[in-house]
Amino acid sequence: MKITNKEVAKKLIDYLHHEITLTELVDWAEDVMMDADFEDEHLDTLKDIVGRLGLADVRAFDLSWENCKAYLERLGYRIKIEVTEKETTA
Repeated sequence: MKITNKEVAKKLIDYLHHEITLTELVDWAEDVMMDADFEDEHLDTLKDIVGRLGLADVRAFDLSWENCKAYLERLGYRIKIEVTEKETTA
């Protein structure tokens, strides 16, 4: 399986949207580091980010919002946040 910027960004986005857990993200990253083939054009960036994601469950390598933002920027994405007021029921 060839790992691309888009695929790594999708996993990070899924994590930020709470569609996958930190454990699932870490497990995916660990599997990728062992078995996957990285896109040649972005090899160093992809290996660095995926390697760090594989350690995100270790306290010393915690995955912060700032980390996610920086990783997505390195992968060619920018983050736009929208905050809205919660709807209340009467």
